[in-house]
Amino acid sequence: MKRRKICVVVTARPSYARIKSALRHIQAHPDLELQLVVAASALLDRYGSAVAYIEQDGFDIAARVYMVLEGGNLTTMAKTTGLGIIELATAFDNLKPDVVVTIADRYETLATALAAAYANIPVVHVQGGEVSGSIDEKVRHAVTKLSDIHFVANQQAADRVIRMGEHSDRVFVTGCPSIDLAAEVLQNAELDFDPCERFGGVGPRVDTREDYLIVMQHPVTTEYEDAQHHVQETLHAVLELGIPTLWFWPNGDAGSDGTSKGIRIFREEHHEIPIHFFRHMGPEEFLRVAYHSRCLVGNSSVGIRECSFLGIPTVNIGSRQTGRDRAGNVIDVDYNRGAIVEAVRKHLANGRYHSDSLYGDGSSGGRIAQRLVSVPLTIEKRLTY
Repeated sequence: MKRRKICVVVTARPSYARIKSALRHIQAHPDLELQLVVAASALLDRYGSAVAYIEQDGFDIAARVYMVLEGGNLTTMAKTTGLGIIELATAFDNLKPDVVVTIADRYETLATALAAAYANIPVVHVQGGEVSGSIDEKVRHAVTKLSDIHFVANQQAADRVIRMGEHSDRVFVTGCPSIDLAAEVLQNAELDFDPCERFGGVGPRVDTREDYLIVMQHPVTTEYEDAQHHVQETLHAVLELGIPTLWFWPNGDAGSDGTSKGIRIFREEHHEIPIHFFRHMGPEEFLRVAYHSRCLVGNSSVGIRECSFLGIPTVNIGSRQTGRDRAGNVIDVDYNRGAIVEAVRKHLANGRYHSDSLYGDGSSGGRIAQRLVSVPLTIEKRLTY
């Protein structure tokens, strides 16, 4: 039997965490051949050089696609998408995969799906059918319509994909692969390293044997001009709380320069505040560090997904995750320092939450690999409108 060539495109540090367990199972399956393409911000030191962690984990990289234009604004996002289509089309032409796997809802995900669809290569979309704010939801649903096979996190997402006209025999509830990593952390949750020592970063060292917070706040594309104000509200909330904090640098979406500027200005004015800033760390190490925190603050989907499984209290700020299915660990607030402080203090009083399997049970990677062996790889669309 000819092995199926499965081309997985990883374009950003969150994308790797969300597909890593599936990569393991694809790589290990005798009937599958993994073609791993690393592209966009996953290649860049500015965003943590996720490619270094990919290589450390033992994955061979079939192609590297440089496609990010600097600027951190709406125009460069659109141009990066266009450049990505051009460069990924060349990569697919060279690799000649049987199927291309694209992940979630970023603009690079759209470039991946478009390049593969126009090459008549079947497209698999992981994490479709979800609802969220900003332009991400438009991108996610557009990728759904460009895709032929859908691996979704839960039945709610599956129902949405089917309502968009996708045939039910091409929609599979596999769970989210990132929950697999969270499940592994629950099996061995000990924090046996100093994150500041292992991963560097800048700012006062935070003693993770004591109470600390995690902050992950990204710019919102549809509100990118307010990015600096948004992050300043969170920074001042952390200042008022007075709890040592591990803060992770924003992604490269439009508004990232505003977010970064807000952080730098604050650091100059409050250099003594115990906030340590990181660009990146390995997915499992990050989840272990997050597990031992008192609360995660910001607007990352990590607070909605992995934190629900790990029972980590989460304060979700603003509109970036609007409409996304939530467990009981999330309190939603606006960009208001007082509201953020109040929500964190409420979580501190409540403590840890029970694990919730809303986004998976820890076995997603194996399900995805097995489906990739058996699912028919056809590209026709059967209209069900």
